Amino acid sequence: MRTRSPWPYLLIAPTVAGGAFLLLYPLLKAAVISFQHFRMGELIRGGAAFIGLENYAELLSGEEFWQVLARTLAWTAINVVLIVVLATGIALMLPRLRRGLRLALMSALALAWATPIIAATTIFQWLFQSELGVVNWLLVTLGFDSFRGYTWFADGTATFAVLVVLVVWQSVPFAALTLYAGLTTIPVELFESARIDGGTGWQVFWKVTFPMLRQLFALVASLEVIWVAKCFPQIWVLSQGGPDDATTTLPVYAFKVARVLHRYDLGSAVAMLTVVLLAVALVANLRRMVRS
Repeated sequence: MRTRSPWPYLLIAPTVAGGAFLLLYPLLKAAVISFQHFRMGELIRGGAAFIGLENYAELLSGEEFWQVLARTLAWTAINVVLIVVLATGIALMLPRLRRGLRLALMSALALAWATPIIAATTIFQWLFQSELGVVNWLLVTLGFDSFRGYTWFADGTATFAVLVVLVVWQSVPFAALTLYAGLTTIPVELFESARIDGGTGWQVFWKVTFPMLRQLFALVASLEVIWVAKCFPQIWVLSQGGPDDATTTLPVYAFKVARVLHRYDLGSAVAMLTVVLLAVALVANLRRMVRS
């Protein structure tokens, strides 16, 4: 009987061990802190006391956590739906473009995707600046005089909308290019047969394209849920969760609790609840994807 050589496993062992340490240690540390009384004093002198589920009980019994949770769910749902819809439209459009236009659009998508998060967020701050911003200038030029000097970041709904545009702009390229790659694997004969049978563009999508790429759509949606739900740099740089907590999602809430109140135990509990909620949603979706 032929034995397997241990060398491949030994060669990848350092990378696997390093990755596991970088991923698992912070998660386990946060989990431990969430069951302790861990504040500024414990951070300096150590000796945090174990208090069980008191931090979780405090969170779940408070109204603020449920408001942030509802806002996070709405934030995630709005962004993921817009990302998947727009990415699907772009992916379906790419094969119909001429080679030059297709290359130009794919290059633009890649550049948008490669733009650093903080740089993109800063650009959006300039675009929506009240006096010198391009957006207000363009809207006034088009005849919307009510936007002259409009302060986007003083209104919760407007700030939320700007952040949605920013996150969608950053996320669509990955989803669109991934779906386009999936489209190239579908035999052209299937589309031609569907059109010969009299199928409209909408019917071809639902009867041919979507069933063939169902698992890819599920995977893209799952990855976007993770990306959107854990968004922190964009929100913090643009609004720091304001105004009036209108853009405070669970990651921002966890950071604010730990940073402002020095409640590292409560902040860790928020982070762990976020991980649990994401894990439950994604495991259910991935199981359904595998079964299909």
